[in-house]
Amino acid sequence: MKKYLSIIDQRTYLVVLITIITSYLTLNYNFSYNFDLTVISIAIVFPLVFTIRGAFRRREKALEYLAKFKAGLISLNSSFYENGKLESSEKDEIFEIVKNINTNFLDYLGPKSLDLENTKEEIVKIFRFIDNRTEKFSYSSAMRCHGYLNDVHQSIEFLAAVKIHGTPMIIRAYTLIFIYIFPLIYTPAIYYNLIQSSDFQEPVLVYILSFLTSFILISLFNIQEHLENPFDQIGADDIRLTGFNLDKNHM
Repeated sequence: MKKYLSIIDQRTYLVVLITIITSYLTLNYNFSYNFDLTVISIAIVFPLVFTIRGAFRRREKALEYLAKFKAGLISLNSSFYENGKLESSEKDEIFEIVKNINTNFLDYLGPKSLDLENTKEEIVKIFRFIDNRTEKFSYSSAMRCHGYLNDVHQSIEFLAAVKIHGTPMIIRAYTLIFIYIFPLIYTPAIYYNLIQSSDFQEPVLVYILSFLTSFILISLFNIQEHLENPFDQIGADDIRLTGFNLDKNHM
């Protein structure tokens, strides 16, 4: 339940406060006007949907590259394991390096946010391992290992870019400003529509409709904010990084 309630934050309370104050003033001063809400809806809903779709696409691509990252490490370790010229101690050494790459990088992506250089240093160790034992690797075997390392490195760079760079910040800032302004425009307009109905007798409807609309918009914005970093394990839809851990059972 805590994961789902995480969409409620200080922005939510601020929007709710603005909505309540606006509704009170609207009813107290009987302020209303006829306004086409389609305009303000386009101003908010279109950029909001655009950024949410962009964040979801980034999340799906991140899953793809995480799978590629894990598969590359497993294939890399298998290539060393199948090399009959390597000693058992050397294979164990490689496994530890591969495992360190996996652990360090997942820690970098996750809430620990470790330095990416730790991961890159472990990758360099594999290159050095191959270079120092050229007599134990055929040309095709060495190229195969380098190919797997290339897949791992590409995945690391892409995922690091996803972590650092989000959807356009200016669009998100613009959307948030309009969500804050929305109750000021929406509440008098909805009040006007309600009083046109001859059976309107419950002013509380103004509070309820304004609150629901504002709450939905700010909640969608908060969902999009959580998707900006799909690795921080805060949002309910964040990628479960533990599913990409390596152990002996994967090798």
